[in-house]
Amino acid sequence: MNSEFSLISWRHLFELTMQGVKEKRVFDLPEALFYQPEKNNPLRTRMFDQPLENPVGISAGPHSQMAQNIVSAWLCGARYIELKTVQTDDELDIPRPCIDMPFEGYNCEFSQELKIHQSYDEYLNAWILIHILKDKFGWTEDIGTIFNMSIGYDLEGIKKENVQWFLDKMNDCSKEKNEKLEAVVDLYPRAKELDIPDCISDNVTLSTMHGC
Repeated sequence: MNSEFSLISWRHLFELTMQGVKEKRVFDLPEALFYQPEKNNPLRTRMFDQPLENPVGISAGPHSQMAQNIVSAWLCGARYIELKTVQTDDELDIPRPCIDMPFEGYNCEFSQELKIHQSYDEYLNAWILIHILKDKFGWTEDIGTIFNMSIGYDLEGIKKENVQWFLDKMNDCSKEKNEKLEAVVDLYPRAKELDIPDCISDNVTLSTMHGC
């Protein structure tokens, strides 16, 4: 397999998503598998002072670093999304993917597979798409979804400029968010009318090395 992820443009990703909605099959997931929110869902709760529609989701890993995977999980009911861990060293020569589970699993630490700016871009793409899909499906409840950042692997790395840049952007994505909405407004005219928060995430899971 290719050792590098091949990312697609925001507009192409948006077009694929909207085409999938039209065909009732988004990212090869049939509409029959889509989670249907209930107004009086007994599983609704709160975490980090935010509404959480379901207390289930996905953990950080190769699957949670690309927008289409995050959106696919959300479509199936995942509402707590632990994003793939970012770290200051994003120039890595390691086996890919970092976690493989054919029979028994192995995990290569220091395993970030995208550059930090790419990670931010993918998380923002997913954030926008989820809000647009909610609008497209006519779901009137709040988003009920929490994006949880995962950062590692030591304090020195977390304090580095690129990780601090990432944390700042996840707290305020307004500039890039508005640019992305402007880029697809011809495909989805309501895009700029939606209330999509500028803060993608304000909560963190600390990922440390084994044995810390």
